[in-house]
Amino acid sequence: MNHNILFSLIVAWLFAASPARASTERVMTVKTTVDGMVCSFCAQGLVGYFKKHPAVSNVHVDLERKLLIIEEKKGAAIKDEEITEFIKKSGFEPKKVERVTESFEKVKTAKK
Repeated sequence: MNHNILFSLIVAWLFAASPARASTERVMTVKTTVDGMVCSFCAQGLVGYFKKHPAVSNVHVDLERKLLIIEEKKGAAIKDEEITEFIKKSGFEPKKVERVTESFEKVKTAKK
């Protein structure tokens, strides 16, 4: 009987230390393609909104690539639906939301 308890404790410990738990502590970069952004004034509202979001540590808009880049804070996440909903309310068309493990700076400086 003691073996069952010990086995259960080991399994619980392994589950708690699994990669699924570790992924919530990883900093993610979110790339969103946005149609309709043509000038820095267009991008200013998006940057201002997302900079104030409690789950966001950094924001950048690349007008040439029509890309909104968001860096989440460690252990925090912003929902895809929240991103697309605000973009739509701002008068733009969100096309694709993609979460990548590449750093914010690497995504920001990537070539077209």
